[in-house]
Amino acid sequence: MAELKIQKITACALVFRDGKLLVAKRADTKKFLPGKFELPGGHIELGEDILEGLRREFQEEFSIAIIPGDAVYAFTYMNGDSHVVEVDFLATLADPDIVVTPKPDEHSEVRWVNRDELDQIWDPSDAEYPAILKGFERAVGK
Repeated sequence: MAELKIQKITACALVFRDGKLLVAKRADTKKFLPGKFELPGGHIELGEDILEGLRREFQEEFSIAIIPGDAVYAFTYMNGDSHVVEVDFLATLADPDIVVTPKPDEHSEVRWVNRDELDQIWDPSDAEYPAILKGFERAVGK
């Protein structure tokens, strides 16, 4: 096995409104997983508090404020020579009525999806899938 050079931490948010989950489609220009739906969030800076980093990522990617809640899931994956630890949190929008608009260099679209729509855009073998199911269970009850 090749020697790992980097370990990264990412934080993502499971934001629900009216029983639907906010998901974002990565811009086609992204090097890692272009055009794939994901939970919004991103990399935590060295020394940064994980919840502050999650708030910062939402501000950078959508120009909105969130209120992070409990961590509901964590997992790891490989991205090239990086080992990534992802922690997923329940979160709410600071302004529950705000329209979430992506920045084009980050995401090409955002959607609010219910549990039944999830399987149309997400591969159940994806590492984030169990996190999403746990989020629906905790936030919506199914």
